[in-house]
Amino acid sequence: MLQVEHVTKTYGDFYALRDVSAEVTTGHIFGLLGPNGAGKSTLIRIVNQILQADEGTIVFDGHPIRQSDVENIGYLPEERGLYKKMKVGEQAMYLARLKGLSQSEAEKRLHWWFRHLEIDTWWNRKVEELSKGMQQKVQFVTTVLHNPKLLIFDEPFSGFDPVNATLLKKEILRLRDEGATVIFSTHNMSSVEEICDDIALINHAEVVLSGNVKEIRQSYRKNLYHIEARHSDDNSIALPSGFEVKNANDEKGLYVADVSLPSSASSNDLLSALMPQGQVTALQEILPSMNDIFIEAVSQ
Repeated sequence: MLQVEHVTKTYGDFYALRDVSAEVTTGHIFGLLGPNGAGKSTLIRIVNQILQADEGTIVFDGHPIRQSDVENIGYLPEERGLYKKMKVGEQAMYLARLKGLSQSEAEKRLHWWFRHLEIDTWWNRKVEELSKGMQQKVQFVTTVLHNPKLLIFDEPFSGFDPVNATLLKKEILRLRDEGATVIFSTHNMSSVEEICDDIALINHAEVVLSGNVKEIRQSYRKNLYHIEARHSDDNSIALPSGFEVKNANDEKGLYVADVSLPSSASSNDLLSALMPQGQVTALQEILPSMNDIFIEAVSQ
């Protein structure tokens, strides 16, 4: 769907982006990650044709991107903005017409979305009467209304309570399953693990990590396992030298701990050490979270 090829953007001597390349696969949710000032918003603005790259190419749907391709992009920016004195329905209709929908089609789609998100009672309320989260729901609807091929959400969960954040995640996943391609820019690493297929991490204007989320987590694995084992009161669990035990707790015959294995050992070795000493009720590898990986990659 989208290929970013060696894109560079400078402002004088300052590099906003330096030789950035990334590929967004059709039908995937792509996480664009990075600390503040890393260059994420600059790249999003280049894709949206708000800015032009100094060097490099953006390929959209098989061809170099052009201004008309913006019609096939839905963009929810981090800086929200609705006309506060307008009624919600009027505002939504206005934005829908700007996206090329006819009056009748806009009304049909808007009323479906408003009913679907249970916000149909907001139609005649002024925007200024809505909370920040409520306004974001309206902007989400106007972003996806014209069924664009590519959706770009910049910090879409900012200002949402957990219930509405979960609702929005479900909608994004549903849109992906129905064929939309999504670029998702965020600082919320738990959301990345929940909904992203692939990611690119930008730091100091350069891509420092990219790939499939599951594969990246596997590549950062630390050979760390969570174990639970039941044993008799007469014995305690003892592990071989080189097995580093963390967060151990042993109460009423249930031994619970995290164990870091030496690089030469495997989960089978851990299991073999535990079985003669008791009944193993749980053994699970602890993979690093995307938050841990983010901090490690940025620090490096």
